[in-house]
Amino acid sequence: MDPGSFTALKIERQGRVLKVYFNSPSTLNAIDHTLHSDLVRFFTEVAVDPDTDVVILSGAGRAFSAGGDFEYIQRMIDQPALFNDSLVEAKRLIFSLLDCPKPIIAKVNGHAIGLGATIALFCDLAFVSTEAKIADPHVRIGFVAGDGGAAIWPHLIGHARAKEYLLTGRPLTAVEAERLGLINRAVPPTELDAVVDDFVAELLKNPVRAVQWTKLSVNVGLKQTVSAVLDASIAYEALSNLTKDHREAVSAALEKREPRFTGN
Repeated sequence: MDPGSFTALKIERQGRVLKVYFNSPSTLNAIDHTLHSDLVRFFTEVAVDPDTDVVILSGAGRAFSAGGDFEYIQRMIDQPALFNDSLVEAKRLIFSLLDCPKPIIAKVNGHAIGLGATIALFCDLAFVSTEAKIADPHVRIGFVAGDGGAAIWPHLIGHARAKEYLLTGRPLTAVEAERLGLINRAVPPTELDAVVDDFVAELLKNPVRAVQWTKLSVNVGLKQTVSAVLDASIAYEALSNLTKDHREAVSAALEKREPRFTGN
């Protein structure tokens, strides 16, 4: 794997640990086509990288990821074929992450929103700054949480709690997320690096294959859940991409005004 071949990711090696950063701080690491594609390729390639035992995923700057880039979302409204391609890639993204045998730790240094939250929650562990919020506000822009949120939130915190947050788009603080079991630990920002590094050091003391195969064993049940949900949720997301309310929400976001929904 060539770390320099990724456009939207910054990759640093520290021994047998790869530190990977969403690398668009000026957009709060909003996810566009380039970052989306880089992530799929990264998780696929690191799975067979003989020099890596652990991956730490974080965001450059003050956010983990603000979720989908609105200009990219507008392009997908204007070009449905582009959106269809992104949905195929969305499924590859989730399964490449789950099938990677290397433990992947989300070091959530700032807000994780939408797909950013989905990626963090699908990582094997999530350590989150107490200054960060987590939310999946797909519904607020007339979208279905089809890229994995409808699968991972109920899996982690149960259906009733998941619906409370997915149907409203309401954000959680890191402390609330830890209390509900959505994340592993809420950590003061000044301690986040040390807490993650200490956990990684503990992880590296164990036999590599035992760790990897235990991760894959635990993920068997999660993959069954995702397989049962993802095709349907992606199909519903594709339908929501065609609605007037979604187009209005994206236009309002780009124009920095309140949306006017009509139920269509």
